[in-house]
Amino acid sequence: YRFQRNSLSGSKRNIAAHYDIGNDLFATFLDKRHWMYSSAVFPYPEASLEEASTYKLDIMLEKLDVQPGHHLLEIGTGWGGLAIHAAKTRGCCVTTTTISEEQYAHTAQRIKEEGLEDRITLLKQDYRQLSGRFDRLISVEMIEAVGHQYLNTYLEKVDSLLTDDGQAMLQAITIRDQRFEEAKRDMDFIKRYIFPGGFLPSHHAMLTSIMRKTSLNVVALDEIGQHYARTLREWRHRFEASLDQVRGQGYDERFIRMWRYYLCYCEGGFIERSIGTCHLLLAKPAAKPVPLTGAL
Repeated sequence: YRFQRNSLSGSKRNIAAHYDIGNDLFATFLDKRHWMYSSAVFPYPEASLEEASTYKLDIMLEKLDVQPGHHLLEIGTGWGGLAIHAAKTRGCCVTTTTISEEQYAHTAQRIKEEGLEDRITLLKQDYRQLSGRFDRLISVEMIEAVGHQYLNTYLEKVDSLLTDDGQAMLQAITIRDQRFEEAKRDMDFIKRYIFPGGFLPSHHAMLTSIMRKTSLNVVALDEIGQHYARTLREWRHRFEASLDQVRGQGYDERFIRMWRYYLCYCEGGFIERSIGTCHLLLAKPAAKPVPLTGAL
């Protein structure tokens, strides 16, 4: 387990072990519009995965109050969906960073195809190496990759990268507070086979770190875990419908069983509320209050 530690070199190795297994695999089950590898938010029961992914991006950017002329920093690019959507719909400039080689190459191509090279700056840097100050910061399901040893470091960095009136929005997969210490020590299926170096924070762990280590105010915390159960179900159905394509990419039956189990395992966790997902809105003390229109 100690070899999965998320040092600068360890983080790059751990990220590559999951995200660099092949863009074509992720294309078989992610939404076709944004390639969002994170929980969607379904605005109504019959919404498609594509609609729900767009809706999630819109509500996060709205809660964060991203305005034209703002400089938005994204920690954890994914496949570029959020950065591109923000640049196109909010009139802001975006700096986004990833340490995944596959995601970097894919996102660079998408930015070029969209003609957004003047609006989006794509970096290949660890969050600890970032500098500058930004009006807004967003980070979607990146906190799970920092490791419990670096939770304070990550949140302190978020704080330091914001302007005096800046705001940040985090989307985080969480574990129940009652299980946090046990899960932090255990080597489970996900850590062993899917996300080496991964860890799930609890609400208490995040809020305690924010209180003790940063200047940030907690503005809102919204739970969206049941939307993740639905998202995983949609991914699983698409994956199952693409098995011939997956096999054609060279993935064997052992991998297919592992991936199927991973998707089911996580879906069950969200259904049972042993894990959750939240939107956490944070603000510098000088930030102006943002009128919220409701939880979602």
